[in-house]
Amino acid sequence: MGTGRRARARRAAAAGTLLAALLTAGLAAGCTASNGPGDDGRGSPRTSHPAGTDGARAPVLAVKIDNAPAARPQTGLESADVVYVEQVEGGLSRLMAVYATRLPESVGPVRSVREADLELLRQFDRPVLAFSGAQGRLLPLIDRAPLEPLTPETSGTEAGVYVRGTTRPAPHNLFLRPGPLMDGPPGRASLTTGFRTGSPPPGGEPVSTRTVRYPAARFTFDWSGARDRWLVSMDGTPAVTAGGEPVAPATVVVQYVTVRPSDYHDSRGNNTPYTETVGSGRATVLRDGRAHDVRWSRPDASAGTAFTTDDGTAVNFARGQVWVVYAEAA
Repeated sequence: MGTGRRARARRAAAAGTLLAALLTAGLAAGCTASNGPGDDGRGSPRTSHPAGTDGARAPVLAVKIDNAPAARPQTGLESADVVYVEQVEGGLSRLMAVYATRLPESVGPVRSVREADLELLRQFDRPVLAFSGAQGRLLPLIDRAPLEPLTPETSGTEAGVYVRGTTRPAPHNLFLRPGPLMDGPPGRASLTTGFRTGSPPPGGEPVSTRTVRYPAARFTFDWSGARDRWLVSMDGTPAVTAGGEPVAPATVVVQYVTVRPSDYHDSRGNNTPYTETVGSGRATVLRDGRAHDVRWSRPDASAGTAFTTDDGTAVNFARGQVWVVYAEAA
């Protein structure tokens, strides 16, 4: 083994110990852990540099989730507090699920991280980011980002944190089990996004459905008065949980942002889009069967995203799961 590989192995072992201490590790048995390479065949799991914590607030768990048709239905998506939808290579989409108040038994399928994810997650306080790999050139940026990477290698090979399912082919069969790492959810105080819950803003237009399109994907949200929720469809098919229940957030935010080319490409040569989540612009907040045209603002990467009416009044979301769909501004 060369010097570089030995150094990476030492960092992986140190990171596994650090993460276990940080999240109060428990014991798990009877699982087969995965320690395979990145999901695109060219990336590599990454370890973190040790970092201190003041113990004031536990970190949220963020998981990068596959959204290819072969990955559906996803597992554990219904337990997320926030689900971010972003465009990736080829005009397709992936999800970033953030967990603070509930932890599912299993989450996935877990896939690789992108450059824009590092900026997106800066609004949380040193989140734990679960992902399956990254391009080699992106690894130094992950090293410097204020987060704790959690990959099949950094989690250790005996904890059962990552498992491979048997009903789907790779790479759509890697799942995270938070239980062996965390005694319980970190709590609502860890959601340092700036989102607020409460009464809806005045006005708004009644709306029964709203569709957001990417070049090779589309999301439709249909209002269900019986459930007081928005029913999600992906590419024309109703989205359901692993148990067959509808995926149904309380609030949907269509946030119009700049989507530009990055310096990265996938193995087929497709450029990786970079979704800019710092700045300001317009958004549409869907709640209670109405659409509210609002403004969004995030002045710097470490700040949460504020949503306000034209007069500067903060916009409240409905209590429950929030989906934030990043759409390209016209």
